[in-house]
Amino acid sequence: MMSLLVRPVYALAIYIGVLVWYPDYLRVSIGTLDISAGRIIVTVLLLRCLFNQNIRKNFTWMNLDTWVTVCMAVYVGMYCLVRPFGQAVENRGGFIMDTWFPYLAARMLIRDRASFVSFMKMVSLTLGSLAVLGVVEAMTGWQPYRPLAEFRPWGVVVSGRQVSPRWGFTRATGPFSHSILFGMCFLMFLPLIWTLRHEHGYWRKLAYLFSALAIVGAFSSMSSNPWAVSLFMIFLLAIERYKHWAKPLVTGFIVFCVVVEFGSSRPFYHVLFSMANFAGGTWWQRARIMDAALATIGDWWLAGYGGRDPGWGQAANVYFTDINNEFLLAGANYGIWGILAFCAVLAIALRRLIHLHRTTMDPVLRSWAWAFGVLVVGLIVAFQGVSLFGQNVSLFYAIMGTLGAVTTFSAPLLGHRRYVLQPHDEMLLDTTRTVA
Repeated sequence: MMSLLVRPVYALAIYIGVLVWYPDYLRVSIGTLDISAGRIIVTVLLLRCLFNQNIRKNFTWMNLDTWVTVCMAVYVGMYCLVRPFGQAVENRGGFIMDTWFPYLAARMLIRDRASFVSFMKMVSLTLGSLAVLGVVEAMTGWQPYRPLAEFRPWGVVVSGRQVSPRWGFTRATGPFSHSILFGMCFLMFLPLIWTLRHEHGYWRKLAYLFSALAIVGAFSSMSSNPWAVSLFMIFLLAIERYKHWAKPLVTGFIVFCVVVEFGSSRPFYHVLFSMANFAGGTWWQRARIMDAALATIGDWWLAGYGGRDPGWGQAANVYFTDINNEFLLAGANYGIWGILAFCAVLAIALRRLIHLHRTTMDPVLRSWAWAFGVLVVGLIVAFQGVSLFGQNVSLFYAIMGTLGAVTTFSAPLLGHRRYVLQPHDEMLLDTTRTVA
């Protein structure tokens, strides 16, 4: 009901709040359909957008929208090719509501800079309280959501079962199905919360508090992937003032990978995964899964495995393949076309951010572009060790829609001539000058 009554951008924040606080596995089953709370709310949001003339008038289609739609078409088309039609239509209908709907809702509801700031303030409050729950779970072992897993419609989980502790702490899961997904939730918003430091008043200081809470929330998962990626993101955010280091760092990383490849006589990602295994996880298993996927590419590149277990888990001495790599999961489900479509979305997103950073004269927008860039690069790194499930899928596409909206605020259209900042323009932008 609140999503109908409040301002549209606050309704979007409510949707994010429901995704991170309400378990995705608690659904209303109608026949073979499983309807989640998130799907109901995002449908209401999208209908509000379509019936609001002002929102429709201010929405302009762009290349990121095209590629996200192409990606959805590939995911739907390849799925329907290898599965019974009735089952496929039902499954893909829910998939579209979890992916394309959140993307379009965020793209249409984040209409200007003020709406983005208002949205992020609400999200910061939501994630800050969730981080407190994560700390409570990690410190005390009390996990209030775990007994609710018994009621998920597609399987039964033993009530009260605890995940294996690490270093004496419980791995916080909150309303998510796994601790690593709980940590990923905070990583998705950490760079965006950091952008609030440009605000005036008390929010300028609260941005640091909520950024710290997001880091604490990621660490409360006690998972090596959120630990490693959060440190990587913090490093990238810290060097924003030293952007000239970016190219040397990328070049040095490439040289490092080549040296490791030849010096160790094994794939460089084996060595990197071993070094990134901060929390004592199973990064070696991720490396073996990648080995098996590359060795069997001839079996899955055309249409994937049609929902069957690819057998890659045997390389890691497990009977069931846990495809904890978002790119490999796209390949196993949709073939090489799924990987290419997903990579195209990420590449277009980065291209728009780079274009915004190079063309805008607004220092705040430049900082926002850097933060979103850190987010995309950080997620690409995270996707090497985790695949998205449940509410994290919807969170990802909502963030991509927000990214697309932000790149339209004050940037010239792609393909237009780049505006070069002149000395007299810098004088006009200098807000510290006073008029005599």
